Amino acid sequence: MPTMTRGISSAARSLGRVARLPAVPIGVPGSRPMLRIPAASSSFAASPLLAPAIRRLPGSQPLRSLASAAAPASAATATTTAPAPPAGAVERAHGFTLQRQQYVKEYGSHVLLYKHDKTGAELISVLNGDENKTFGVVFRTPVADSTGIPHILEHSVLCGSRKYPIKEPFVELMKSSLNTFLNAFTYPDRTCYPVASTNTQDFYNLVDVYLDAVFHPRCVADRRVFEQEGWHFELDSKEDPLTYKGVVFNEMKGVYSSPDSRFYRTVQRALFPDNTYRHDSGGDPEVIPQLTYQQFQEFHAKYYHPSNARFWFYGDDEPVKRLQLLSSYLDEFEARPVDSGVDTQKLIHTPRKVTEFYAAGDGEEGEQKAYVGISWVLSDTPLDVETELALGFLDFLLLGTPAAPLRKALNDSRLGAAVIGGGVDDDLKQPCFTIGLKGVDPQDAEKVESLIHSKLAELASSGFSASAIEAAVNTIEFSLRENNTGSFPRGLSLMLRAVGAWIYDRDPFTQMQWEDALRSFKSKLSSGADVFGPLIRSFLLDNRHRVTVSLLPDAGLGAAVEEKERAALQAARESMGEEQLSAVLEGTAALKELQETPDPPEALQCIPALQLSDIPSTITKVPTDVTPLSDGATLLTHDLFTNDVLYMEAAFDLRPVPSSLLPLVPLFCRSLTQMGTAGESFVELTERIGRKTGGISVYPFTSAKRGSEQPVAYVMIRGKAMSGTSGDMVGLMRDILLTARLDDRERFTQMVAETKAALESGIISGGHSYAGKRLAAQRGLAGWLAESMGGLSYLDFIRGLGKRVETEEGWQGVRGELEAIRTALLQRNGAIVNLTADSATLAAAEGPLRELLAALPAASPAAPAGPLVSGLLLPAGNEALCVPTQVNYVAKGADLYRDAGYQLSGATYVVEKYLGNTWLWDRVRVVGGAYGGFCSFDSHSGMMTLMSYRDPNLLDTLEAYDGSAEFLRSLELSKDDLTKAIIGTMGDIDAYQLPDAKGYSALVRHLLGVTDEERQTRREQILATSNKDFKIFADAVESVRGPAGRVVAVTSAEKARAVLEERPGFWDVKKVL
Repeated sequence: MPTMTRGISSAARSLGRVARLPAVPIGVPGSRPMLRIPAASSSFAASPLLAPAIRRLPGSQPLRSLASAAAPASAATATTTAPAPPAGAVERAHGFTLQRQQYVKEYGSHVLLYKHDKTGAELISVLNGDENKTFGVVFRTPVADSTGIPHILEHSVLCGSRKYPIKEPFVELMKSSLNTFLNAFTYPDRTCYPVASTNTQDFYNLVDVYLDAVFHPRCVADRRVFEQEGWHFELDSKEDPLTYKGVVFNEMKGVYSSPDSRFYRTVQRALFPDNTYRHDSGGDPEVIPQLTYQQFQEFHAKYYHPSNARFWFYGDDEPVKRLQLLSSYLDEFEARPVDSGVDTQKLIHTPRKVTEFYAAGDGEEGEQKAYVGISWVLSDTPLDVETELALGFLDFLLLGTPAAPLRKALNDSRLGAAVIGGGVDDDLKQPCFTIGLKGVDPQDAEKVESLIHSKLAELASSGFSASAIEAAVNTIEFSLRENNTGSFPRGLSLMLRAVGAWIYDRDPFTQMQWEDALRSFKSKLSSGADVFGPLIRSFLLDNRHRVTVSLLPDAGLGAAVEEKERAALQAARESMGEEQLSAVLEGTAALKELQETPDPPEALQCIPALQLSDIPSTITKVPTDVTPLSDGATLLTHDLFTNDVLYMEAAFDLRPVPSSLLPLVPLFCRSLTQMGTAGESFVELTERIGRKTGGISVYPFTSAKRGSEQPVAYVMIRGKAMSGTSGDMVGLMRDILLTARLDDRERFTQMVAETKAALESGIISGGHSYAGKRLAAQRGLAGWLAESMGGLSYLDFIRGLGKRVETEEGWQGVRGELEAIRTALLQRNGAIVNLTADSATLAAAEGPLRELLAALPAASPAAPAGPLVSGLLLPAGNEALCVPTQVNYVAKGADLYRDAGYQLSGATYVVEKYLGNTWLWDRVRVVGGAYGGFCSFDSHSGMMTLMSYRDPNLLDTLEAYDGSAEFLRSLELSKDDLTKAIIGTMGDIDAYQLPDAKGYSALVRHLLGVTDEERQTRREQILATSNKDFKIFADAVESVRGPAGRVVAVTSAEKARAVLEERPGFWDVKKVL
């Protein structure tokens, strides 16, 4: 769960709970086409003890496999004896000595553990045929306070180094690399630096930059890097107030503005009162200014040493080359002891209760309520693999689906709005378990605690149904065998799994070898042994190391925190003499001058780069056959190797649905899988999905389509199954679409409450997304539709819907509207089915697919709804959306097609990325201190949006946005700079994809009318990008600064008022929370 870590960015969050991403990207990327594919509605999934890091299907039931059917073939099933190791698996080379070698059948990989003779550094070298190569270095970095040293250091080491003495090699790599992953993570006790690429030379370039960064960073000799990334006093004139500025400082102010983050921070501190985990490695904004530069330097010197490092290589590159690369850095160090171990938290035998507060608005309707959760530390001794596996299964059985009994009991209780906690968390040295509710009346806190205990006791005695256990086994085994990590590199997923044991001096191989433990566990289940009752009793019910955390709303806390900061700054200023004040003034000016001065071209030559000749000149095509079917349906098939898995999407056109019902569509989609069918209950349906498929989800898909005023809008039903059970999956889809019950008022009411809670949390932690949608909804119908189903308008709709369903009359009206959506939606005419698999699996699916289509009405009996009309758009204007927050999310945009007459070119993508990685990065993030500054050009709608993330500024950020056009216009890039920009863009265009993603991408292109011919034209335009294209785009971006440009910001009421004092009438202020 994200409880013990700072899973901050929306990108990281979208990976789902299983991805285990601990921290945020150093920048917050914008997505180019604003396609609305919602994230999963719940954060629960198979336990991280079990599952690979995955990107789950939107809104899906989790993955599974059939123990009795053919699961995706792994090396375990495909190979009975381990193949001989490749020639590169040497025993000694470049100062490394092989300690252990093993063939890991689960991943078809030879895994070699080396030790560096001179320093004692350890390396795991994984050899296989995966072209998506991965490297990582991990340091143990425990903390003794909450000044955020490891987090600030994580940012700072990537700001120049001995071999790459420029300001930000990381940004240069973002501009010019073909990387498939480039990031850094800060955990509570370790810091990770991973990279990945499918291009071998690019991969080695990334590795070299990262190695030089961690061992020889500029930041330990240049205080200005520490001040920029961490914190510093800022003073532009002696008349101005003294302020704090720093990227991490402002990032963590955003984190601490989120009630969810504050809850999990409180849980971690309460569970671990005696070791490093009681502190916040990310940094507490109140404590960060206590960090000195000397402490920062000493921390790097102590922990960033090869003797404290674990290295990881994975993929199809040359094994000996890996050793050579590492030795070129490690050989200059000597071994030394590093005291970086994490003390074990001894179990405390007295349950405790902790109450903390979060900054709340003075909202109406009881919007601001309590968070109540119970947490346990499960053990103070290491668990064996089979026990970890069993706990993972238990976690899934308790919480893994909306029908899981503990999760369902909490939802059905109506004591809160949404389940929180996520169950098992094994990111730390000792596993934990947290569960609770948010949106709780503070007077009901003890009822929540009592319900959790009573339900656990009931399950310990009565156990789980055979059907639930079978579904759990199949779900988890499918996930393990399929190893579908989405866009997240498989090598990085495996690294994070291994590191979870390795950094605590446990055997990293055990985390990669689950086959034998799974077989043994399934044998115990088959024997009828009571496996789960003893686990519930020993780890939860009888475990006295338990903390109940209540996080209560405080409408005055936000102002109190701001006043405390002002008082601290005032005290600091009063303690300064004239000489110190002058030094702060001079330091502020010097730092800004450095930040605004670009590196000279000759210095940038140090960054290794590919050549255009390394880039294929033609697109990669996905094999696609398009077959018209009866009554206007269309079948798309993609003959790809998928290991006997069938991936299927069926898309139904939303145009027949009246516009007044469109905001109800997301909840309609959830209702299809979460109310049961005519022949089975919600629980039975969920378990059948688990037993028979690899996951089924239903969700709306919306996008603009270039050249059309009308949006592309579909309801998608999406699933995966083995070839042998594909008929079962199609049958399930038929039952879900045609016979799903839409009459469960209690369940629907709970879904409304969950949605409301998620939206209210989301606007505080990801306000840039809401601001961007709000702008798009002023300009185009696709933007209006996306905002109506996922933005602030949707929140307003959900709040009203919650009141409607409180009465019988209101509920009957809603129920009728749900049925009206189904009647309008389901028809063969216009339906599109997309199948991805090998030819034999595709052939096996043909019969069940035809039965599904035959069961649908040929055409909807509902009257045509007609096209959407422009009167639906939001009124054009600037808006301040006010929530309790210490930071801002500032967006400004315009429609370049309508407002500037811009014509799309492949070069557009190059210029857009360059603008984000240079001007906006430098002005909004580096100089302004925001955590992120970026832009997004939707090539389908023409909407150009500039956005900031966790930003201390408002008007200064808008000023930076307004300088974008002149910046682009003044550029005269050298041939090398243009080449780098082009190559970096091609890395995005040619992003690595697994087979299911290839098939889905082909479907999206079909829906949006993007042909392979157009893709090839755009590719040629990208490769031919010139300085002229930058100037053409600059002229178009001028419209963002002009009268057509509009501003939406998520901010506090106080800051919104301050803008109006400076610029009367600048925007309308809307209170959200």
